[in-house]
Amino acid sequence: MMQRRTALSLALAAGLAPNVARAQAWRPTRPVRLVVPFAPGGSNDIVGRIIAEAAGNILGQPVVVENRAGAGGVIGAENVARSPADGYTVLINSAHASVPALVARVPYDTINDFVGIAVAGFSPHVLVANPRTPATTAAELIALLRANPGKFNFASAGIGSGVHLAGEIFRGISAAQFELVHYRGGGPGVAALVSGEAQFGTPTMASSLGQVRGGGLRALAVASSQRSPALPNVPSATEAGIPGFIFEEFFPMLAPAGTPAPIVAALGSAFQAAIQQSAPRLNELAGVVPRAGYETPDQVMNLVRAGVKTYTDVLRAAGVAPA
Repeated sequence: MMQRRTALSLALAAGLAPNVARAQAWRPTRPVRLVVPFAPGGSNDIVGRIIAEAAGNILGQPVVVENRAGAGGVIGAENVARSPADGYTVLINSAHASVPALVARVPYDTINDFVGIAVAGFSPHVLVANPRTPATTAAELIALLRANPGKFNFASAGIGSGVHLAGEIFRGISAAQFELVHYRGGGPGVAALVSGEAQFGTPTMASSLGQVRGGGLRALAVASSQRSPALPNVPSATEAGIPGFIFEEFFPMLAPAGTPAPIVAALGSAFQAAIQQSAPRLNELAGVVPRAGYETPDQVMNLVRAGVKTYTDVLRAAGVAPA
C-alpha cells in the first residue's frame, strides 16, 4: 500500500512539474516596450503591432509599440542597446543586419549588444513604380532610367535600411543612375511613391502591399526567385528578367545584452507563440511568412550575423562602401 502511495505521489509530482515550472517563470509586472526604429506605417511597425497584441495576451501585460525613427533604424536600435536589461524593452528591426553594411560608424555593436528573442518572419521586397511613371514592366523601368540618368527619384526608408540596400542592389543590376531620397521609414517612403514625389522604389511588401492591391502603386516584380502568395499576379524577379534582384527581409526581435536567461526564455516563448498565432494575419496584411529554426537566442543571432556578412559582401561587390 505504501509503495502504491509513493508511486502515486511521484506520478502527481511529475505531472505537476511543468505547471510549477511555468508558474515560477518570469512574468512582467508592467507593460513591455516594443521599439520600432522607423516611422509608423512601415513593415516593422505593421509586423510589430500584429505581434504585440498576441504577445501582450500571453505575457499578461500590454506590449506597447514605440516608434523611434531616424538614421535608418540606428536611433531606435541604440536606444534598445542602452536600455536596462530587465525584459521590458524589445527591438524589432529588419534593418539590423543591413546597417553595418551601409553605415560607417554605428554607435553600438550589432551582435554583442543584443540577445536574440525571436524572428517574426521573412518577406521579399517589391519593385514598384508610381502609376503615372511610364513603365509597366521592370525592363521598361530600367530602359527609362538609363535614358534619363539622374532624373527619377528612388524612395528609401532611410540610410542603412533594407529598402536602401535593395535599392543599391537594383542600381548595380540595372546600371542606371537615379536620385536616392531617404525618408524616415517605409511608411513615409511609400507615401512619397503614391504622391509621385518619388517615382519608383523597392519597398518592403508589408509597407506597400495595401497600395499595390488598391492601385496606388504598380508592382513590377517581387525580389524573389518565385512569386509571392501575397501578390500572385506579380512576376518574380527571375520572370521579370532581373534574376539578380533577390532581396528578402527578415524581422529579428532582440533584447539588450545581459538580459537574464530566464527572462530571455520567457520573452522568447511568448513572442514565438504570438508569431505562430498571428501567422495568417502576418501573411495577409504584410506578406510575412514565419519559419521554424529560430527558437533559441543563438539561432536568432546567427541569422543576424549571416545577414551582416551577406549584405556587406553584396554591397562591396557592387562597389558601395559605408558612408
